[in-house]
Amino acid sequence: MAELQAAELVVVRHGETVWNLFGKQQGWLDSELSELGRAQAEAIADALVGEQFDALYSSDLGRAMQTAGIIAARLGRDIVPDARLRERRLGIIQGMTMAEFEQSRPKEYALFRGGDPDYAIPDGESARQRHQRCVACAAEIAARHAGRTVLIVAHGGILDSFFRHAMGLDLGAPRCFSLYNASISTFIVAGGQWKLGRWDDTHHLKRLGTQDDW
Repeated sequence: MAELQAAELVVVRHGETVWNLFGKQQGWLDSELSELGRAQAEAIADALVGEQFDALYSSDLGRAMQTAGIIAARLGRDIVPDARLRERRLGIIQGMTMAEFEQSRPKEYALFRGGDPDYAIPDGESARQRHQRCVACAAEIAARHAGRTVLIVAHGGILDSFFRHAMGLDLGAPRCFSLYNASISTFIVAGGQWKLGRWDDTHHLKRLGTQDDW
């Protein structure tokens, strides 16, 4: 039997948004990239120029597509949008700060903060639902581009899922790893097996600053 060829997934988190600055939860809503966020996207493009990618995929949400657009213009690639790479749908939280959420819906706030991966916020989805759709999407992309390198632009929650899946971490466990805007991470995927390459690389942002807003 022929050995399965691995795909390398290079996964970028979108740049800082205006709502990030105010601590507003975005979910499936959107906010424009901030001035820093646009500069971060340019820095990502600078870091990736010269690398060969078989394809460029992105979440179809605006902040990811805006980041991907800046990168795509430099790399000369078309963007393939995929809704399965969206951030977790946060329902009633979307557009609020966490302080506003706690004050207005204390019961839902406690449940959300409780860490149950199967808790779905009203009008939203659970962490497990997000996890299942984005991991399935990435596995499909890896199979389609076996033996090649693919670039993916997505969100913090998507990277959280990919990291936990590669490292075998429970979805309900508290996050114990960094997760910065505009970071670059890599995963090697073959035949359902995931390995972490590099994680949350921000060397390209040295002169700009980073933000871990989780």
